Amino acid sequence: MIKLSGVIITYNEEEHLEKCLASLVDIVDEIVVVDSYSTDTTQAICKAYDVRFIQQEFLGYKEQKNFAVEQANFDYILSLDGDEALSDTLKTSILEVKKNWQFEAYYCNRKNNYCGQWIHFSDWYPDKKLRLFKKHSGEWKGINPHDSYKLKTNAKSGKLKGDLLHWIYRDYEEHKQKVERFSTIASKAYFDLGIKASLFKLIYRPLWAFFKAYFLRFGMLDGVNGWRICKQTFIVTFLKYKKLRALWHTHKTN
Repeated sequence: MIKLSGVIITYNEEEHLEKCLASLVDIVDEIVVVDSYSTDTTQAICKAYDVRFIQQEFLGYKEQKNFAVEQANFDYILSLDGDEALSDTLKTSILEVKKNWQFEAYYCNRKNNYCGQWIHFSDWYPDKKLRLFKKHSGEWKGINPHDSYKLKTNAKSGKLKGDLLHWIYRDYEEHKQKVERFSTIASKAYFDLGIKASLFKLIYRPLWAFFKAYFLRFGMLDGVNGWRICKQTFIVTFLKYKKLRALWHTHKTN
């Protein structure tokens, strides 16, 4: 049977971290937490579990996760965020894979809890995530804050049964605040990559994002919260390109 490292990056995760850690007990062979100097009780919660606690200034989402993977003692990695936990079915599936590892990596579906409601549609389910992988089979990539683990060319992946449970926002106000923050991070990342924001993108991309999530992926079936999610999908896309246009305007005038 392989040895498995559970790897988590944290910053002020006291609300859900214990659920995350408890779900890893008897599943992984070590737990590594890379913390960006939390100011809440994150470190105290970790002390209640057999956790190797490492403090590291935040490098960026994908950079921090790549750093965390390298801190693991074992060659097989289960990567979680501090507000995620394994469902019982997913636990069983991972234990079976540990006995018979066949691929470079394994995907699972993530189920998001929004304002106390589990979301089943829009772009939020099935929210396919690759979180179980062999070290050096790929790396965390993407445009911050939307990171994902990308496998090397020709690497094969399998599928796990069960859901990765994710407590994403406790209320609508928190969602709106994150939309403002994430759109700023994304616009800066796009700017650094030299991506431009035409007027066409500013108008078309938000409308398409909403239409796809609400109609094509049945966001309306999640009721009022489905509408709120898809509305914020429109807003975060619009703000990202609006802020990107502002960055390029400032760059040209300097």
